[in-house]
Amino acid sequence: MPLRSNRPDSCPLCLGSEEEVLWRDGRCRVIDVRHADYPGYLRVIWNEHVAEMTDLDADDCAHLWRVLLGTERVLRRLMSPDKVNLASLGNMVPHLHWHVIPRYRDDAHFPDAIWAPPRRRGPSPHAVVHPPATLAAALRAELGGSGATAFA
Repeated sequence: MPLRSNRPDSCPLCLGSEEEVLWRDGRCRVIDVRHADYPGYLRVIWNEHVAEMTDLDADDCAHLWRVLLGTERVLRRLMSPDKVNLASLGNMVPHLHWHVIPRYRDDAHFPDAIWAPPRRRGPSPHAVVHPPATLAAALRAELGGSGATAFA
């Protein structure tokens, strides 16, 4: 299967339609993926249309890491997962983004990646579900900064 267009006018992450943005600043945003089997599954998306981490200058790269690691800290604090998966693939959508996925030993795919065939059905009974406003407030408290916005 070929890669989707690398043009910003057809890139689903550039268009950002129907995203549930929990936090944003001028360089990136954190969205709620809203996956039924993986509550707390978030995505950190770089706003500018670039494909790779090495497309960023040092300051932008450091900023993205700060947001990514802050997002992981929030999920660990709120959800107490057994593991957090960080994944940057971009094979289908070549726009820089990171998947931040709280994992539990009894979730549908553990210990495999969530894109593998499932081993069991449904979400982990240990997964903690938080409303988007709670996630947004925790991200705002962790990441702060000018331009951070609350979930509305």
